[in-house]
Order: sequence, then C-alpha cells, then structure tokens
Amino acid sequence: MTFASNETELAAVVASASTPLTIQGGGTRGIRLQGDVLSTTGLSGIELYEPGALTLVAAAGTRLSEIQTVLAGENQRLAFEPMDHRGLMGTGGEPTIGGIVAGNISGPRRIQVGACRDHLLGVRYVDGTGTVIKNGGRVMKNVTGYDLVKLMAGSWGTLGVLTQVSLKVLPQAETQATLKVRGCDAGRAVSAMSAALGSPFEVTGAAYEPTTAEASSTVMIRVEGFADSVAYRLGRLAGLLQQYGQIDGTADAEESARIWQRVRDVEPFHGQSGNVWRLSVKPSDAPRIAARLDADKLLFDWGGGLIWALVPDGTDLRARAGAMDGHATLVRADAEARSRLGMFHAQSAPLEAINAGLRARFDPRGIFNQGLMQGPQPVGS
Repeated sequence: MTFASNETELAAVVASASTPLTIQGGGTRGIRLQGDVLSTTGLSGIELYEPGALTLVAAAGTRLSEIQTVLAGENQRLAFEPMDHRGLMGTGGEPTIGGIVAGNISGPRRIQVGACRDHLLGVRYVDGTGTVIKNGGRVMKNVTGYDLVKLMAGSWGTLGVLTQVSLKVLPQAETQATLKVRGCDAGRAVSAMSAALGSPFEVTGAAYEPTTAEASSTVMIRVEGFADSVAYRLGRLAGLLQQYGQIDGTADAEESARIWQRVRDVEPFHGQSGNVWRLSVKPSDAPRIAARLDADKLLFDWGGGLIWALVPDGTDLRARAGAMDGHATLVRADAEARSRLGMFHAQSAPLEAINAGLRARFDPRGIFNQGLMQGPQPVGS
C-alpha cells in the first residue's frame, strides 16, 4: 500500500506509476482490485469551514466522523445522510469524505434534498497523467466551464484521485418523528409512500421493510423540522395514510433517528450470509421487480426507488430481475461472483462508448481502478 501525505506527493506517485492503482479511502467497502493500493488517508483535515456561508472544504482523506463532529458543533449536517458500509460489508476502517463523494453515497433524505453530488460545490483531483485539476468553487452559483464536479461524484475513482472536496452543508432539524404503517404488501406500501411523498407535508424519508409475516411489514415515513410543525404534519399524514394499514410510530427524536440509521445502513442485512444487491428502479415498478427477485430479505428506500436485496451467494440477480428501467449493482459478494457478474450493470453500447471515451481522456494509461465500472458486457455490443 502506498500512502501520500499531500497532493504533490500523490500526483508524483500517479505520474510515476507503471502498474494499475487501486484507489482507497477508509477501506470500508471491501473492494479488491488488481494493482498497488494508493491510499488517500494521508490527505486529511478540514481546510475551510464557514458556518454562515454553509460551506465546508476538506481534504479527501478526512474521516466522516471528524466532519460530522465539527458540523454538529455549529448545529449543521451533511444533509444527504451518507451511509456507513461497515456493518453491511463486515469491514473496518473509517469512511472518508473523498470515498463518499467518489461513490456518490447518499442516504434516505435523498428524496428531499438530493444526492451527494447535489451538495458538491468543487473538487480537486489528480488525473491519470499525474496532473492536478481543480473545478467548481465554494458557492453554488459558480458553474462556469465543464462541470467536472458532477462527473467526479459517482465515478468511483476511475477518472481521477480526489484530493479535496467543497460541500454545501445545511442546518440540523430541531426534531424529527416517524410514522409507521403496518400490514402492507409491497404494492400498497409503494402506494402509501407515494401518497406521503406527494403530500404537502415535507416528507424526508420513505422506506418499507417487508417481512415473511405481512402483518408486521412496515412502511416508515419521516418528517423533520420545528417541533410544532412536525407534530402537525405527523397528524395530517396519519389521517392521509390510515387507509393503507395500521398506524403507529414515534415522536421521540432519538428513536426516530435510530430507525433511519437502520434504514440508511441496511441493518436488517448485517451479519446475514449471502450476496447483497442494490437496485435503482422506478418506484412504480418496485413491487413487480421485487417479486421476481425471490430474495431472502428486502428493504425499500427512496419511496421504492431503491431496493436492497439479500440473496444466496453467486446469484445473478440481474437475470432474475429481467428487463427493467433501472440498474442493479452488486454491493457484497466474493471475488468469484464479482468477477463473473461485475459490480455495475452493463450499459447500452452507446453509453459505454461515452464512458470509455471519458476514461481514455481522464486516465489515458488506464491505471485507476481497472475494470471496476465495466459491467459483464455492454448491451447491444
């Protein structure tokens, strides 16, 4: 493993590399690729924090926990609610902000505030030639030039090694509460979540945990804000959703936060053997697609737009899901299944040609995270 203590050292390592490099932040996602591991954890520290401007700039290797502690001191947060993969993946380490941006890691609140990339203001990174590139700024209105900021978020280290990120932060909510609707099948659950999300009551979380006993299957709806507003909206949502099942829930903020941490980190799958898949689909298609998966466990988030599925080792869930308007990502599996199935869904030949062109432009030697973003084979190739 190679460590760089600053951006200049990291650029020199990349420029002199003669073999592939696996880019690694905190090591929490368990991804193993060919080549020397290049760690970004030496690039650490909050370089600028302006609470009044809702702006934070940090080196890519800065631990998420450090950033959250500093933000909490000013009653602020990363509103996109990044997931902690350690329990799901059975890994150690600590999540870093660069790894979160590289994966565009976004939690349940995405349905209201957007994904990580929507909070990203600027980036610095080293491309495949060892050149340091800067794009974006410290305010949202700085959108001049080619938008590399959005491109780097979700590129999984295949286009460059992030060295610094600038992020928009938001105030913490005064309180939160969670409404539960019990006894729904998947179809009624998605209808209930859609009704809540389509209401004027500013829902910030909509998830569903089906169980083998339908009576205990639970829809979860979160509201956040000032205490009086939360109480009012909770009551109105209870009236709106009573047609879908038995209503209960909690107005205790700590208990509600614990519920959504469980959803965010996919805790029902922790300690369970098998492969874990993540499907992004149209919410209206979720019940039909989920029924085809024959999964051991399921968890819906984002109103049904995100399906987590736990299946036996080696299962080709893309084949089970069939044709769909969406994609399936293999999140947890052994090396054989990852090699055979690919982490990411195969794209159409025209899209894969665009991606290949981007990789050739940003990483002309093809040294970053080789093979990670390629699916088994492009569709229509």
